[in-house]
Amino acid sequence: MKTEIKKITPESIREAKKILLDGGVVGIPTETVYGLGGNAFDDGAVKKIFEVKGRPNDNPLIAHVHAEYDLSRIIDYDPPYAAALRKAFLPGPLTLVYPSTGKVSPYVSCGLNTLAVRIPAHEGAQALLKEMDIPIVAPSANLSKHVSPTSAEHVYEDFEGKIPLILDGGECVGGIESTVCDVTGEIPVILRPGLITREMIADMVGACGEYTPDLKKGEKVKSPGVLYKHYSPRCRTALFTVEETDKASSLIEQECARGTKVAVLAEKDVLQTFEKENVVFLDLGETEKEMAARLYGLLREAEKVCDFMIAIEPKKTDGVMKGVLNRLRKACVSVDIEH
Repeated sequence: MKTEIKKITPESIREAKKILLDGGVVGIPTETVYGLGGNAFDDGAVKKIFEVKGRPNDNPLIAHVHAEYDLSRIIDYDPPYAAALRKAFLPGPLTLVYPSTGKVSPYVSCGLNTLAVRIPAHEGAQALLKEMDIPIVAPSANLSKHVSPTSAEHVYEDFEGKIPLILDGGECVGGIESTVCDVTGEIPVILRPGLITREMIADMVGACGEYTPDLKKGEKVKSPGVLYKHYSPRCRTALFTVEETDKASSLIEQECARGTKVAVLAEKDVLQTFEKENVVFLDLGETEKEMAARLYGLLREAEKVCDFMIAIEPKKTDGVMKGVLNRLRKACVSVDIEH
């Protein structure tokens, strides 16, 4: 199979529509990361996404719809506070988990009676979704456990020869996946942190909880990005807090002495505390927006320029940075340090 990257035009959208209606899979942009899109009503298409990604079959997908889509087609209950959240934050990087009507493929929610729905803000995604006028499931367009893609080229790196078309909508401005919020209860509950924070949601509707799955009970989760290692570059990794920069420096010195190609990933002012000789510096930036937008691109760069990436957690840990830290900790969960 030949994989083509095409700029978003009326012609490429029509081509994508044909592929999707025929049960195929297409790489599509959003404002957060690129997604691997398939028809949410088509069992075969949904199963194909799991197969192509190598995604565990108990990790639910998110259905994407256009801004005018009639949600009553696919959700069974819409609490008033959910409508308030949609008005405040959508289209945008917020996914809401509702009771499902069961109309989409059962493989979308992995047997759960809920459905995660998102209205992306990306103009190209909205144009495709409006042309389709059906929900499109679109998990991040990366091989399972690899770093999420923020450009069409990233998608091509993982899926060349595996999908026919990638719609190129430019670099993603958000950089990390959407916040996922459960709206099936009395108050909204954050399942996965992102660019829309718990505080922003609570300020809008009065309250917002946070959820941690009880893995000991084998509990099924309603959101992707909760149980599994994700976002990982194909190199050794180690993660330190900003208070542990001395330990990180010692490790860098040890590894460089062995001839290891080392990269350091950290925010701008933290990088300035390290010696620059024989080390690649990956600058996360200074602001929350910069760090969210740059993270995945830098993780992909790390696997190309080093054998060992040493990351330093940002100093700020709340708000949007909670989502950035969530991704960074999952990316570096496998720490391989030889002494």
